[in-house]
Amino acid sequence: MMKRMKIGVLAFFSAGLMLTSCNNAALEEKVADLEQRVAELESNNPASASKTASLTKQISQPENNAPQGDAPAFEFEESSYDFGSITEGDVVEHVFKFTNTGEAPLVIQSASASCGCTVPSYPREPVAPGESGEIQVKFNSANKPGVQNKTVSITANTNPTITRLTIKSNVMPKGEQAAGPVRK
Repeated sequence: MMKRMKIGVLAFFSAGLMLTSCNNAALEEKVADLEQRVAELESNNPASASKTASLTKQISQPENNAPQGDAPAFEFEESSYDFGSITEGDVVEHVFKFTNTGEAPLVIQSASASCGCTVPSYPREPVAPGESGEIQVKFNSANKPGVQNKTVSITANTNPTITRLTIKSNVMPKGEQAAGPVRK
């Protein structure tokens, strides 16, 4: 009973830290550390570990969204992009290009970012087999000095149902010179 309370408390604080992680990369590291601790606590109890594995599988691949038969498939030209050094306050964007290499139309249900400072946009209509599409990701570096790593999770009728893209940058405080790729 006490172990379950500890896991619940850690999960609660982990969720709280995730909500505030926009403001500090160090908090993101703390969230990862807490998640690891929760996993360690759960691994001490085989019954709890199997329940967690079962729940994780259900969450990451919901039965209603899991494709059957000839499924669509993402093939991205790249799954990660580094903006290099940018100046605090810059709004930068990158387009992730993909092709549906599956045998059925690809339907994206949602695209969400790990932080409100990152905004993805995606095609709302199905992408036919062999056709291409784009996921545009904008990052607003206002009040985000330091190294930033952000994740965009795409939920689609693919297998697995969730695909992740990442962006990163080194945000230089205003007044310092940034060196990196040309910003749009």
